[in-house]
Amino acid sequence: MISTQLTTVDGQHLEADLRLPDGPSVGAVVVCHPHPQYGGNRFNIVVQELFDILPLAGHGVLRFDFRSEFGGGVDERLDVIAALDHLDTVPALDGVSRILVGYSFGAVVALSTTDERITAIAAIAPPLAMMPVPAPRMPTLVVTPRHDQFSPPEATASIVDDWPSARMTVVESADHFLAGHTRAVGALVCDWLVDPSR
Repeated sequence: MISTQLTTVDGQHLEADLRLPDGPSVGAVVVCHPHPQYGGNRFNIVVQELFDILPLAGHGVLRFDFRSEFGGGVDERLDVIAALDHLDTVPALDGVSRILVGYSFGAVVALSTTDERITAIAAIAPPLAMMPVPAPRMPTLVVTPRHDQFSPPEATASIVDDWPSARMTVVESADHFLAGHTRAVGALVCDWLVDPSR
């Protein structure tokens, strides 16, 4: 693991960690954590699982802390851009796809970020019933807990069904916080990333 610092275009400095696979990289993933005002940070259990498992599947992965002054989910998009910019400086990740993976609030920020480098997005427990986002145009995976307190499967499906290139999957027996289900979520994301367009 390589600890680093990101700098956004508006001068924010963000703590971040980069992990590369042992062999050649097949993709480069930015992981966005849950709501910082409710204790979310880059060490969240879902983020940690993704940070651990994605390199085993051949992906470079960068996790970071959102800016310290809450930006309502708007300014945080600049944090994601800074993370993508940092991936561009890593020679081992030249020429591979840029993917966003976000959990909860981080999923909403990922889905709302516009950048031509992004080729796919995995949104884990996005609270879409509470925080609507524009329909993404790239391949998108939506992972919804069966008992999500903020956007249950029925509400999420009614939104995602209108997206042009999205797949939704439900994690049985899980609630929004995914305790005890992080490994299953990591496996779902890794499996989808083999071919996001399918």
